[in-house]
Amino acid sequence: MKPILEVKGLNKQIGQFKLEDVSFSLTEGCITGFIGVNGAGKTTTIKLLLGLILKDAGEIQFFGKDIQKNEREFKNRIGIVWDEGYFYDNLTLLEMKSIIAPAYSSWDNSLFHRNIERFGLPLNQKIGTLSKGMRMKYAIALAISHHADLLIMDEPTSGIDPQVRRELTDIFLDYVSDGKSVFLSSHITSDLDKMADMLIFIDKGRIVFSEEKDTLLDAHGLVKGDKAELNDHNRALFLALHETEVGFSGLTNDKAAVRQQMKQILIERPTIEDVMLSYIRR
Repeated sequence: MKPILEVKGLNKQIGQFKLEDVSFSLTEGCITGFIGVNGAGKTTTIKLLLGLILKDAGEIQFFGKDIQKNEREFKNRIGIVWDEGYFYDNLTLLEMKSIIAPAYSSWDNSLFHRNIERFGLPLNQKIGTLSKGMRMKYAIALAISHHADLLIMDEPTSGIDPQVRRELTDIFLDYVSDGKSVFLSSHITSDLDKMADMLIFIDKGRIVFSEEKDTLLDAHGLVKGDKAELNDHNRALFLALHETEVGFSGLTNDKAAVRQQMKQILIERPTIEDVMLSYIRR
């Protein structure tokens, strides 16, 4: 798979917070989950990608071209969805579209109307009367109606009910089926368990890992067992460990050593949240 966006050595100081040496790449046809707790640096990174704030150092390339030198082309080929729509509440969906569409040279009005019909959205309804789920669907409809190669989203499923989140998952999976890509910042990792291909984890302004999701989860194990199995030596095999009076659970990245040294245990496949929280606790 070819990289469509490459970030190298990105740095930004904002007050006491520092984004430090952030590097990663996004590949075509992939949904990449950008994970981390609130305040870890996710939104700051996205704002740097979009040029909403200026970087202190680093490079950002889109299809091999510097985005600052090719800003118009870059923004014409991406779609952006924020956790809040930032629309005019007193306008209808159709009126808001008429304001946004001229910004894109490749706007496809027929595609927009197909998306609106698919998402079941009422074009003549005022935006201020929409539920959060409907607002998010509308934001996505706008973002993908100019044939964007990359969809960038910041917490799109926050505050949305499970049914709508499932619908959005289907929309994203369909979107990447023809080679387009999604970069999705979220702290709701259960959504990414279902749809992400790649995971980038940021904590305190630094990238902790950037890996294929299944490879990452297969390399770790959620271990459960009797507390009597633990000793000073095998405790070092865990990234994080939770002990009670009778039992324990912990995450390891060395399942083979755990199996060799601990006999009466259960090893399960962890969730993304298990892995993320264990690295934070470590």
